[in-house]
Amino acid sequence: MATTPATRPATEKKPAKAAAKAPVTTVRLRTQYNTVIAAELLKELGLKNPHQVPKLEKIVVNCGLGRAKDDKHIMEVAANTLRKITGQSPVETIAKNSIAGFKLREGNKIGLKITLRGDKMYEFVDRLVTIVLPRLRDFHGVSAKAFDQQGNYSLGFTDQSVFPELSFEETTTPHGLQVVFVIKSQEKEHAQALLTKFGMPFEKEAK
Repeated sequence: MATTPATRPATEKKPAKAAAKAPVTTVRLRTQYNTVIAAELLKELGLKNPHQVPKLEKIVVNCGLGRAKDDKHIMEVAANTLRKITGQSPVETIAKNSIAGFKLREGNKIGLKITLRGDKMYEFVDRLVTIVLPRLRDFHGVSAKAFDQQGNYSLGFTDQSVFPELSFEETTTPHGLQVVFVIKSQEKEHAQALLTKFGMPFEKEAK
């Protein structure tokens, strides 16, 4: 005879509930921003609303290949570079207009780019300021003049050899790349304050 809820022995225990999933851990710099940096910026910048605190929205890493756009080898090297240093596969950038002076036609492949958000974005910033920039020869800091009117910051590299994720063989065909920090801020000075908190080493102004 099947046991029904009415006839189930009093000593029989109900099935245990599934254990709650452990919270997803975040990367060091993201945790630091949420717990420390945002509050410090709110106070130091004299902001009244937490929503006014500058925030990093995304990072765009791109390679414009110029005259080498038709060289498949260069394209493959650049794609490998972006893939290795970001952990994502790049997408091709396409020319929107034709420019006769540059022998460029609409629809031509002119480069590669990757957009980083969330944890990968913060991990990339952390590696950039703690490992990559200190590897630059005769480095005295990054320029504070590379902010646009919206507060976004652009950082260029002449070749990919400073990134430790790449082997020597992967850097024998050098190419440049650009890192753009897209920052939500009210002023350029606020955006710079955010990057400074992240450890970005801005060069000191001459007195």
